[in-house]
Amino acid sequence: MVRDILEKLSNAHGVSGSEGSVADLVREELAAYVDEIKTDTMGNLIAVKKGDQFKVMLAAHMDEIGLMVKFIDDKGFLRFITLGGWYAPVLHSQRVILHGTKGKVTGVVGGKPMHKMEDEERKKGIKVDDMFIDIGARTSAEAGDLGIEVGTPITLDREFTRLSNGRVTGKAFDNRAGVALVIAVMKAVSSPCTVYAVFTVQEEVGLKGARTSAFSLEPDIAIATDVTIPGDHPGLEKKDANVEMGKGPVVTIADSSGRGLIANRALVAWLREVAKAADIPIQLEVGDGGTTDATAIHLTRGGVPSTTLSIPTRYIHSPVEVLDISDLEAGVRLLCEALKIPPKL
Repeated sequence: MVRDILEKLSNAHGVSGSEGSVADLVREELAAYVDEIKTDTMGNLIAVKKGDQFKVMLAAHMDEIGLMVKFIDDKGFLRFITLGGWYAPVLHSQRVILHGTKGKVTGVVGGKPMHKMEDEERKKGIKVDDMFIDIGARTSAEAGDLGIEVGTPITLDREFTRLSNGRVTGKAFDNRAGVALVIAVMKAVSSPCTVYAVFTVQEEVGLKGARTSAFSLEPDIAIATDVTIPGDHPGLEKKDANVEMGKGPVVTIADSSGRGLIANRALVAWLREVAKAADIPIQLEVGDGGTTDATAIHLTRGGVPSTTLSIPTRYIHSPVEVLDISDLEAGVRLLCEALKIPPKL
């Protein structure tokens, strides 16, 4: 089940540049279902189902937003940088896992207590530069003895949990949801095309793995899978985010107000026609916020016709992301049906 795959992936740890443990899970899931599986120089994991000369690239980034140690002070407290887009108040008081040279070490993100803040400090809110990580060490030497050093990657200490009505919560649904979707597709799909499932690295810090893998593979078309923000909860209006959880996956027409991806119209039409014929619910999105691997892919070499298939996910870039499993399942069905007949470009 795609939910079980998502649970494994969400509970795994892999910040940008340290995606190896996630790649190992993907390889384990797919090895028996594909004709070839390999890792390229950047660390992208590429699984191939061989077919004819028409090459389809399905992309899903493995990395999650996280942190990295940049300094250890004399008392053993750790200063850090952020990897990916963080809203600082979300980080404060979180429990984290540091992936040191001697194994995992638990820590907590601390800062100046609110009781000791002046009124003006409270109004401004805490910044990342004001935070630190406490691992219980009393000196920098003790931190070193635990295997913590400059460059140690850090992830959040949260686990996948089920909510009601088929909804689930966990960390890193951005973009382990897309990874789970592509894994499920590759297990089930039967296509005349050659299908490349590319599990990319370093999306959260610049769409890097997508750019290099697309250059190498030269696909005829590409579909990135990711998450997107639904406007179905307090604090948002439908005019700001018109999609909802539980109403199907989302086909991107444009994102980032067109500065990122303007999707290939033929691909969008193809997915819409397939969804209608197979009675699969989908939603359409024109976004003014972030972008996906498709932006890097569609600008590779002479250009690659591309779009994005996203899963509506609440509270992204936080430890408590929420999605509806039915949207993931519908996304799997859509791509499996679509890949039976390639689009006419």
